[in-house]
Amino acid sequence: MKTQHTLAMVLLSSLVLLGGCKSTQVSRVDSNQEIALTDKWNAKDSQLVADAMITDMLSFPWIDDHLRKEGNKPAVIVQRIRNKSHEHIPVETFINDLKRAILRSGRADFVADATVRQDVRDERADQELNSSFDTQNAMGEETGADYALSGSINSTVDQLDGDRVTFYQVDLRLIDMTTNREVWNGQKKIQKLQEKSRFGL
Repeated sequence: MKTQHTLAMVLLSSLVLLGGCKSTQVSRVDSNQEIALTDKWNAKDSQLVADAMITDMLSFPWIDDHLRKEGNKPAVIVQRIRNKSHEHIPVETFINDLKRAILRSGRADFVADATVRQDVRDERADQELNSSFDTQNAMGEETGADYALSGSINSTVDQLDGDRVTFYQVDLRLIDMTTNREVWNGQKKIQKLQEKSRFGL
């Protein structure tokens, strides 16, 4: 009888221990699939906003005016995009999404930023010393940017009784590098609702 009682206690203890353990499972998912665990800015937001804003930018008259006047595709450089939101947003990821959207459109060229250009210039200088004449890339043949893209990401948060609405607004502008004219001004808004569980879970 005592043995049975001891065995029962051991089994009960084991069940309690197993019930208290939480297993962690990791699985691979499609990188294009949105997984929204919170109402924070995420990779899907970055991609969707970039695609929508570049599509809008390329629908404005400035690009046809440029093609008619210059006879070639405009070259765009992405300058500073400021994160003025309440949270950390990886702006570099958003800038890269903008670059991909520009290049994917086929309607405009993209010019590298100052840091990348300097790295390439260092490489060309090295080529002058170490590469054969036939394979050297000449200095002074860079493509200058015709237009500069810049802007900001802002946000507001409204919260009540555990429910929260987070609002993001992205503002971008495109400036003609020759005249300083603003040829496009775009805005994209995202609003997210995070509701508290009503079952106390």
